[in-house]
Amino acid sequence: MGKLVRVAKDLSPGNLHEAGAALVPQSSVMRTNLVVNPMPPPGVADDQKQFHANGTNRRYPCIMSSVRTKLRLLGVFLLLLSPGFLSFSTLEIHAQATAPAKPQPPATILLIRHAEKLTDGRIDLSPTGFERARLLPKLFPPAGARPDLPTPQVLFATHLSDHSNRPVQTVTPLAAALHLPIDDSFKNEDYPALAAALLSGKYAGKVVLVVWHHGKIPQLATALGATPPYTPWPDTQFDRIWRIDYANGKATLQDLPYALMPGDSK
Repeated sequence: MGKLVRVAKDLSPGNLHEAGAALVPQSSVMRTNLVVNPMPPPGVADDQKQFHANGTNRRYPCIMSSVRTKLRLLGVFLLLLSPGFLSFSTLEIHAQATAPAKPQPPATILLIRHAEKLTDGRIDLSPTGFERARLLPKLFPPAGARPDLPTPQVLFATHLSDHSNRPVQTVTPLAAALHLPIDDSFKNEDYPALAAALLSGKYAGKVVLVVWHHGKIPQLATALGATPPYTPWPDTQFDRIWRIDYANGKATLQDLPYALMPGDSK
């Protein structure tokens, strides 16, 4: 009976805790209390008791993760303030702001073949051709009544060659009626350069009339972004007008008649 009393005394809570402490490493005891035990074990310092009292003892505070986040944010902030980054950003914004706008095309380009020619090899118009040239101003307001043909503001004709001066002769009466100069600086085979000049933005919003040789008119229309309604241009055709309009960056071509002289196509 005396031995049982002594064993009972030895199994008091204090002695049990001390016996357990001798068998379990201190690090394991601390870890167990931090994760599971809501109450601090005997002998824990006051600051650790406060840690338990605040209810934060169920997990380890991730101090290093917070430090890494702050360091990353600081690094990004310093990068934004670096001279190289600021210079690159400034240059990029400046480049976007100063990027040249796309050149605007003319409002309308009218392509016509020169009037009828002689058959003996001379470079001039025939009498019928001169009559067509004389009547050409009647196609356009104020003299004309063709709402489908706007009045030209700029005139081009093929440069004089050994074989022909007919484009200039065709447009001369119209130039006199409209008090406009004739630009004849482009040769027949230089139609790509003419197309580039017309689409360069110099004639943006203008109505341009071009008198050319029939052999290159379909290629000129293509260079201007339009689709020719037929190619090649017929050798005996002198009474058609190709009207090219530009809207929303697209070219639309209409094949229109002169309807000036007897026998003209409709």
